[in-house]
Amino acid sequence: MPKLARRALLATPALLSGLAAAQPRGITWIVPFAAGGITDTSARVLAQRMTQSLGQNVVVENRPGAGGTIGAEAVARSAPDGLTLLYGSQGPMAAAPAMYPGLRYDPRRDLAPVHGIGASPHLIVTATARPWRSLTELVAAARARPDGLTYASVGVGTSPHLAAETLQQATGVRMVHAPYANGTQGLNDVIAGRVDVMWDYPLTSLAHVRDGRLRALAVTDAERVVLAREVPTVAEAGVTGAELVPWAGLFVAARTPPEAVARLAMALREAMLDPKVQEFFDGTGTTLWPRMGGEELRSFLAEEVPRIAGLIARAGARAG
Repeated sequence: MPKLARRALLATPALLSGLAAAQPRGITWIVPFAAGGITDTSARVLAQRMTQSLGQNVVVENRPGAGGTIGAEAVARSAPDGLTLLYGSQGPMAAAPAMYPGLRYDPRRDLAPVHGIGASPHLIVTATARPWRSLTELVAAARARPDGLTYASVGVGTSPHLAAETLQQATGVRMVHAPYANGTQGLNDVIAGRVDVMWDYPLTSLAHVRDGRLRALAVTDAERVVLAREVPTVAEAGVTGAELVPWAGLFVAARTPPEAVARLAMALREAMLDPKVQEFFDGTGTTLWPRMGGEELRSFLAEEVPRIAGLIARAGARAG
């Protein structure tokens, strides 16, 4: 072999090592809930589009548990370099401080808002075999049997739990909370009649409504969902003050450099403005927030956290 060729061969490992070092590190986007739900699916759609904008792989990693606080704490304790992201929502960002006395992170101190993502209301669903054909009938049944009806959720402090508490406080009824490890398990038990009712996202429950296994009693927003115009709002269904719309935003560890935050915000905004991404979210009943930047999200949290804390305090709820 010629000397020049041998030198090139010997140099190859070092050259490849240098090229690898020059590649930007990938970004980990932590979803603090189980795979397969609306949060996980939404994050993956956005991550794929953000990868194009950033020129870095954005990889979704599921870290479920404790109402989303395990994943949120992991991001709060991560290096402030913009390479670890959190898909933050009502549970770990607003409910957790009131629900978990020993919470090891402060959402507003340890996590920095990057950009809002959007909001998606719940459908209140029950099995078609159940006798309640309207929300007022469900409320009447719950009033007649205090702590006799059950409702499923994906954990204490999550948005389905908070939405159920909102209805109970608005009507004065009490139902028994049945938390599940994931929404699919809870929804299956509602369909099977093992649990009475559930607050769930249109993305996962509407198909079962369409095939006749579930009945949608109301939507937890002030306006009807485009995907299911036939389903009344809670107010139209006869209950006032029972609106609660789950929301989501992108967060990083506090003290992340402003330029890194701005770069992530720009990539997320570009993703949300992509027609294909918009089409996906339209199909989930989600309203995107392409104009809610980091400061707007911070202001939103300043109002949302005490509002949710008050809801939890009135319910006397605590994580076990």
